[in-house]
Order: sequence, then structure tokens, then C-alpha cells
Amino acid sequence: MMDFENLNQEGRILWNQKAAFWDNLHGEFGNRFHQELVSPSVEALLKPQPGQQILDIACGSGQMSRRLAALGCNVTAIDFSEELINFSKKRGTPQGNPILYQVMDATDEKSLISLGEQKFDHLVCTMAFMDIPDLTPLFRAAKKLLKPNGSFVFATAHPAFFSNNPGFISEKNEVDGQTVYTHALKITNYLSLPPIKGVGAPNEPAPHIYYHRPLHELLGYAFQNGFVLDALLEPGFDPPKPEDAKPLHWTTLWQMPPVLSGRFKLTQP
Repeated sequence: MMDFENLNQEGRILWNQKAAFWDNLHGEFGNRFHQELVSPSVEALLKPQPGQQILDIACGSGQMSRRLAALGCNVTAIDFSEELINFSKKRGTPQGNPILYQVMDATDEKSLISLGEQKFDHLVCTMAFMDIPDLTPLFRAAKKLLKPNGSFVFATAHPAFFSNNPGFISEKNEVDGQTVYTHALKITNYLSLPPIKGVGAPNEPAPHIYYHRPLHELLGYAFQNGFVLDALLEPGFDPPKPEDAKPLHWTTLWQMPPVLSGRFKLTQP
């Protein structure tokens, strides 16, 4: 059995170590991954409206929080990394409503509920499910935090493709006198993979821990707590121009979505 408490504490230390790097990587609006895949899919599912109360869970460097605040939403943003919260606060809110940032652990059910029962129109969690060792406390709290008819929108690493063990493959062949490059993923395990320390971005100062969950397990946390999945997106990059193609990169594997985005709603609001 995994030691969730120690794994979570180790994760906090690692994220604090690389908070400055991550803040610089994402800047004001997020990197290409977020701008082209994560943010558009989350906004399409969330349909945010001015004045809505939104909780951004595991907000990281705060790019989604800033985007939602710019759209007129009232955003509460939490993360267990003190350093990431500090960098997010320094960026402020260039336009829109102010953001309430708090250091809070997404595995601490009581702390989450203390934010206010039935307070939020929407919960959002972008690219963080795979960084959290135990999702049970989060989903138990989520059903209490949402207003009736509210939604919980997420984006996460696609467990079928962007798991803990994908291998990038590139082949060069001669076909009818032409050089043809074929790019693919090699997946050797899916149903059961242990947590690993992986690189989130090239040249970062520290890796962090990834928790792979197959689809039935990932969605099961929501189903067990009274949620249904009522929308699902699998965003991928547009086909690259030949001169922009990068071997062994997600932008070249445009037929394979690295992100899974979805929307949960309570069955009995």
C-alpha cells in the first residue's frame, strides 16, 4: 500500500524546488501545451460567466486562475506549494476580478470543505490529477463544495497515451522513391503502473512524482461520490507543417491526444 502522506510531502518539496522555473516556463498565459490544448478545452466545458464563483484546485502557476478572473469570474485558487502560490500572487491580476490565493492541500478534505459548502458554481483542476497521490478526499469534498447544478471540470494527462511509460518512436523509410517518416507511441503497460518521478519540462531543476490511473480508476473516484461524466474532450495538436515537424514530440503525434478533459456533474444536485 502506498504511503500517501509521505509521497504528498515529498511532492510538495519537489514543487517548491522548481516553482521559479515553472513560473518562468508558463509566464502569464501558460506554455504552448496549455494555450493550445488545456485552456481551450477547459473553457469549452466550463462555459464561465461573469460573477460565477470558481475554485481552481492545484492552481500551479495560476494561468487558469488569471484567465478566469479576466473573464469576470470570482476565483479562489489553491495549491499545496507555498512557492507556487507566492509566484502566482506576484503576477497579480492584470485585468478582471481579484483572485483569492490560498496554500491548501487538495488531499486535505476538511480544509477544502472549510472554503464553504455549496459555495462554488464550478470547480476546475487542470493538469494536476496525475500529481495527486490520493484523489478520494478531493472528490468527497467536491460534492459538498458545489452549488446545485454546478460542475467539476478537469484536464489531465491522457492515461491511454500520456502515461508513465510512453515511448516515442520515429522511423525513416524509402517509399516509391520518397523518404517517409513515421511517428508513433509505444505503450507497454496501462492497467497497473507504479508512481514514478518524471521530468515535467526540459532542464527543470527537479522531477516530480506522477501517479498513473487507468480510465476506470480515474473516473471511478467521481462515480463513487455521486458524479456523472457528461462531457469529454481529447484535445490534440494540429498537424504540423513539414518544416515544423519535430520527431519524438507531441506536436508531431497529432493523432494521439496527450490531454483528456471532462466535466463531472452531481447526479442529485
